[in-house]
Amino acid sequence: MKSITVQQLRDRVETPLIDVREVDEYAAGHVPGAINIPMSAIGGRLDELPDGAFDVICAIGGRSGRVVEALEARGYDVTNVDGGTNEWIAAGYPVEA
Repeated sequence: MKSITVQQLRDRVETPLIDVREVDEYAAGHVPGAINIPMSAIGGRLDELPDGAFDVICAIGGRSGRVVEALEARGYDVTNVDGGTNEWIAAGYPVEA
């Protein structure tokens, strides 16, 4: 499984980011530009995933890691964000609510 740090994520401007946390978690604060498709719903929303490579984030990296593994098995070019949104916030990076 490919993975990046939140520091590397900050420097990625062209790569779409999917946040797989639940709607209430996403609403409480997320990485700017992240699109919310909760892990619990992603199986029914595959048509909403970006064409080409994209990154996946959750709170700390566990859920996003499982999603990345499942999507890789389906042929998607996807990368997990280690540390997730919690580490993004801890690093002092901006969030949207």
